[in-house]
Amino acid sequence: MATTDAEIERVRALVALIPPGRVATYGDIAAAAGLSTPRTVGWIMRTDSADLPWHRVLRADGRPAPHLAGRQLQRLAAEGCPLLDDRVDLRRARFDLTADQSPSD
Repeated sequence: MATTDAEIERVRALVALIPPGRVATYGDIAAAAGLSTPRTVGWIMRTDSADLPWHRVLRADGRPAPHLAGRQLQRLAAEGCPLLDDRVDLRRARFDLTADQSPSD
């Protein structure tokens, strides 16, 4: 099944919500966007994320994609994201995309 424009925009909006120093996994984003697989998020990030904080999206084990590892970990470290060797400490850095993100009055 083809990915719709609405699904792409949902993923983009969710990635844009992740604040500096925090991260989400491809699976977190897929679940919050109502997608059936994290691979769809990966495809969207690969094709349409130049203007997004792409470096805040990781694999389920907290590791970046191998071809991005150096650059991604460097950016995350600069934001104060807690790292454990070659991965992010998801227990401390994972951003809850299911929480209400609307500003309070």
